[in-house]
Amino acid sequence: MDPSENPPREPLLTLPGALTAYVGLLAVIHVIRVLLPVDLEYWTIELFGFIPKRYDQTLLSMPFPGGIGADIWTFVTYSLLHANLSHIGFNILWLLPFGSALARRFGAVRFFLFMAVTAIGGAAAHLATHEHELAPMIGASASVSGAMAAAIRFAFVRGSFLSFNRGDADQSARVPALPLFRALRDPRVIGFLAVWFGVNIIFGVGSIAVGSEGATVAWQAHIGGFVAGLLLFSLFDPIPRGTRRDTEPSPADMPDLH
Repeated sequence: MDPSENPPREPLLTLPGALTAYVGLLAVIHVIRVLLPVDLEYWTIELFGFIPKRYDQTLLSMPFPGGIGADIWTFVTYSLLHANLSHIGFNILWLLPFGSALARRFGAVRFFLFMAVTAIGGAAAHLATHEHELAPMIGASASVSGAMAAAIRFAFVRGSFLSFNRGDADQSARVPALPLFRALRDPRVIGFLAVWFGVNIIFGVGSIAVGSEGATVAWQAHIGGFVAGLLLFSLFDPIPRGTRRDTEPSPADMPDLH
């Protein structure tokens, strides 16, 4: 057989443009920040990181760089900053499979808006649990968690990327999603949720708060982003809901047992 007649092989992992741009943005911001002098580097964290103390209305309140504008933009911009290479690498590693499917499904505009909204959800959860906290929080894991939560709304549906008879990447990302309450009754989704919450509560990986005593894990932000992604997915989803037959697993979804 003529080798030229063989169809080209698809790469093992192809990233949609929106996700590539998002990962590239995180990388560029990190490189620029770490090249700054130490004082200026920490100033950028104060200017763009999320600091609960900014919203302190007591007599102990104090000024921070950026003023009222930073009170608003830091709900999102903290998610674009990372402490070190392992921090940014870990978040990107978690984002690749779930963010790739979500970016294909949503398209660029919806994807970027969704990542911003889930970052806001993570910041809100952190603020609610760390009132008066002075340490800035940075890291994309609230948005990564939101992307994971959104992806599981359709990840296990027949033909999707975690089902046993998935199609190509674009088809897998555009199957009809499960309604929220049906998704929460799916044993596979429940199992995923149990593992995810367990890992975050026990090990607390992802977003960090940078303070005078080192970095601590802001795991409440992960949960805030995850809950926001799970609940708000339908507001961003452009794919119509399927019928009961479309969304329930078929025998083809189940592995053969020998």
